[in-house]
Amino acid sequence: MLPEVESLLIVQDRDQKIQALRQELARIPRDKAQAEDKLSSDKKAVADAKLAYQENEVATKNVELDIATRRDTIEKLRVQQFETKKNEEFTALGNDVIRYEEMVDTLETTELELMEMADELRATHAKSIEALAETQVLVDKDIVDLEAKGTESTARLDELLAERAELVQKVDDGLVALYDRLLVSKGNDPVAPLKGSQCKGCHMKVTQTTMVNVQSEKAVAQCENCGRILYSA
Repeated sequence: MLPEVESLLIVQDRDQKIQALRQELARIPRDKAQAEDKLSSDKKAVADAKLAYQENEVATKNVELDIATRRDTIEKLRVQQFETKKNEEFTALGNDVIRYEEMVDTLETTELELMEMADELRATHAKSIEALAETQVLVDKDIVDLEAKGTESTARLDELLAERAELVQKVDDGLVALYDRLLVSKGNDPVAPLKGSQCKGCHMKVTQTTMVNVQSEKAVAQCENCGRILYSA
């Protein structure tokens, strides 16, 4: 293999690793966002549970106020009933008392139901808080791991870029320029093996002349189909 091509293969190896690290670093912010999204449903569950509990408290207080209002009305009706001297009015007031007492009974039943529901809602709220705390621990660990990975990958990327800069200094400028153009147009394999008569970069057959040039290793040869720099596999 030509020394120049061998040097470019080493450069290509570094470029492939550089590209992989850059892709990895680009994924880290997305991975962090996805990790934080795991909290969204748990946070919503906590908020919903808290709201349900608060609404239950408000409903309970409203029922308590309704009960107190109706009991006050009952007391007033009984006073009126005690003061009246008319039988019809006495009876009517008595019926009103019964009606309001039935209202109180219904409201007290509702109050008990709300109180029982409050216990369930309180438990649901507590469980949702526990679940959020557990998820938070996992997410925090994921974030720490991702940040550590980012730091490590950045350091490794800097090392590879320094290595690449040193390696390309040993290769002819014109050949490096050709390689760089192919790197942009062909992706991460501007240097490809020739196996038999097939370029393994584009998987097309090359001419007999190109085969001979590659095998003779007297000069840098390129695939006439894709332009990749070839070496004999």
